[in-house]
Amino acid sequence: MGDDKKRQWALKLALLGDPAVGKTSLIDKYITDSFNENYQPTLGVNIVTKDIKLEEINSDIRLLLWDIAGQAKYELTRKMFFQGCSGALFIYDKTRYSTFENITSKWLEDFIKFGKPDGVYILIGNKLDLKDSIKVSSEEGKLLSQKINATEFIETSAKYGENVEMAFKKLVLHILKKSGVKFVLD
Repeated sequence: MGDDKKRQWALKLALLGDPAVGKTSLIDKYITDSFNENYQPTLGVNIVTKDIKLEEINSDIRLLLWDIAGQAKYELTRKMFFQGCSGALFIYDKTRYSTFENITSKWLEDFIKFGKPDGVYILIGNKLDLKDSIKVSSEEGKLLSQKINATEFIETSAKYGENVEMAFKKLVLHILKKSGVKFVLD
């Protein structure tokens, strides 16, 4: 291609899901490789940035990660935060079935209605490390992913970092591909 000019992108990514599914923990693991055992609910929204380099497409990317509170009391204000999102991670807790059901009845519906109807999103089944408490099977996650037209289904453990970096990177790559950037996804 001969184009050596480095491209720069800024992408707003929303992390959506019920309270205590691990949205903040996934961000903490991705940004600082840390995990806090004590649950502290997000108040409204917490915005964190991370700069990444994707050598395979010669690009610098600034990620604006919007950790959006899951509590019902933030429902009205939360919808404003969806505007301008390039994509989202829809996260449920594999040990709590209700968080899985709320992906379609609450989170996806709001994202499409108030955010980006044609946005790119990945379904995340978090807390893979709690194997003895799992209530949502991998098969159910895959089926829901297909049903909601998610670009991927990934199971993660924020505690141990399993598939965390991959989830964010795949979301970014899918967004860029949909934007017309030419490359091959693995």
